[in-house]
Amino acid sequence: GRTPLSWAAEKGHEEVVKLLLAKDAVNPDLKNYNGRTPLSWAAEKGHKEVVKLLLAKDVVNPDSKDSNGRTPLSWAAEKGHEEVVKSLL
Repeated sequence: GRTPLSWAAEKGHEEVVKLLLAKDAVNPDLKNYNGRTPLSWAAEKGHKEVVKLLLAKDVVNPDSKDSNGRTPLSWAAEKGHEEVVKSLL
């Protein structure tokens, strides 16, 4: 399944992401059933501010691979999200 954080990250709900990241019980790098992280979803959809919020957390691995070997950078690059790509480099 997916976490509330992964849904908020995918949809670009910056304020919700901030609220969830403030909770110690929320793992900001938790993978779903196919290995996707909240950062992966935000990067794919081009939500640069959400990407920055997630990258500010030390536990978030920007090079994490999903079950298909895709990284957040590969998703952002495929979709043409230049600002997100810059944040991930």
